[in-house]
Amino acid sequence: MDKRVQFDFALTFSNGGGLQGQDFRLDLVGAEISDAALADYIIADLRLLMVEQVQILNKRIIEEAHKRGTSPAARLYVDLSHTIHDGLVTYKGLPAPIICDYLSREESRSRYAPGTEFQIGKLEMVSNTGTYVDVPFHRYAHGHDLAQVHLERFVDLPAVVIRAPYQSGLAVDVVAFAGAALRGKAVLVHTGWAEHWNTSAYYENHPYVTAAAAAYLVEQGAVLVGIDSHNIDDTRSNTRPVHTTLLAHEILICEHLCELGRLPDTGFTFSAVPPKFSGMGTFPVRAFARLQGV
Repeated sequence: MDKRVQFDFALTFSNGGGLQGQDFRLDLVGAEISDAALADYIIADLRLLMVEQVQILNKRIIEEAHKRGTSPAARLYVDLSHTIHDGLVTYKGLPAPIICDYLSREESRSRYAPGTEFQIGKLEMVSNTGTYVDVPFHRYAHGHDLAQVHLERFVDLPAVVIRAPYQSGLAVDVVAFAGAALRGKAVLVHTGWAEHWNTSAYYENHPYVTAAAAAYLVEQGAVLVGIDSHNIDDTRSNTRPVHTTLLAHEILICEHLCELGRLPDTGFTFSAVPPKFSGMGTFPVRAFARLQGV
């Protein structure tokens, strides 16, 4: 028999008012779904705006035939990337991007027929800007660069979220990962530090993964490790043991993620695809999750 989730909900809007629902039922692809994923589904399915808070109540999994099927329209995508804009500081000490027109719409009008216009943008930035992926060439001169890493290493990776709130300590050690199934997975570390993005607090005393945890991730067979923090390493030192260990074993790194709190612990895939640049080891990505539980 198919699995469905039955639940009540209560939500409030940021501009006042609210909405309640009782005995809602949704199809499940897997055996479970988090409250956060359910909340996101309600907002998307009902096309709601300005939602401030969603409470999921009386949730239970039942055996019942699916009603909606599993068409692509039933999937939910969660954007895990920060927006890059002109002047954004991602890493203290590195220059901010310059984003401007190479050819403006106004200037283009003289080149095309009346009513036809285009914009061609110009971008100047360092590769460590916004949400980005590191591949082995970032750390090792003979490591694979962005063009040499196969596409399947960046897209549709089975994933797991590890909850490690920064309020409980900055060091994310082995104990945070113990017991989780990590082999073949993109392992995303949710610390909550992304709430400080684009503020002075973001760059100092941030959460990080320990050297021992990096060795454990190698041992457990992770294929990518991401974090919603300023750096996966402790930047209070000039050593980078986590980059050194993970990239030496072809385990990709994704830094400056966001919105990890919207994801379930398991039951989704992760993608973060950079352009196919030769001779580069880091570049911004549009990182996202595809939830498969609804």
